[in-house]
Amino acid sequence: MKRRVCECDVSVTSLSRKSCPALDCRNLISHTEYTEDSAGGDFDFFSRLVSSWEAAAVIHGSPTRGAIVRSGVVLGRDGGAISRMLWPFRLGLGGPLGSGLQPFPWIHVRDLSGIVCHVLESECLQGIFNGVSPSSPSTSNGSFAQELGAALGRPALLTVPAWAVRAVFGAERATMLLEGQRVVPKRTLESGYRFIFPDLSAALKDIVA
Repeated sequence: MKRRVCECDVSVTSLSRKSCPALDCRNLISHTEYTEDSAGGDFDFFSRLVSSWEAAAVIHGSPTRGAIVRSGVVLGRDGGAISRMLWPFRLGLGGPLGSGLQPFPWIHVRDLSGIVCHVLESECLQGIFNGVSPSSPSTSNGSFAQELGAALGRPALLTVPAWAVRAVFGAERATMLLEGQRVVPKRTLESGYRFIFPDLSAALKDIVA
């Protein structure tokens, strides 16, 4: 299964890159990194997959402008991470995963699409851009759970133990949820992009309203 995922995603990215003047690869950040200058990881399946995606998006020696957006957890009203979280939180059964101390790199879907458009429309921009909110570095899984509970007017006190997360999601997906990465959108901010939802509280209130 892992091999099929890698071959399919990397092949599609490689073919798309050859046909697009500026390809935006929206990848889940799944390896430890801090800014756009940080190297990709090579310590688990998802870190290697993201590194392969990014390598497939590059055509060496080509004058074509290329840009990559590394996205964190995308928050929006329709689908995505929030859709799976809402029902337990609405029932008052939500809470942090594991210790709750792990970083939670997030971005509102309107900002992700905004960054994509900003990069594609700005001819001078190329390279890697982190698609996470400026407040992501200070957001933990526990603080996210508290903010989501507050936005819904519900408590968020029930901690989900690490073993239960691994049992439900499997070891590799659980690693993404239980360890997290502290990511800074340094180059994204330097490029002039202005975030619509830099603050988690406002982003969640917009989504659950």
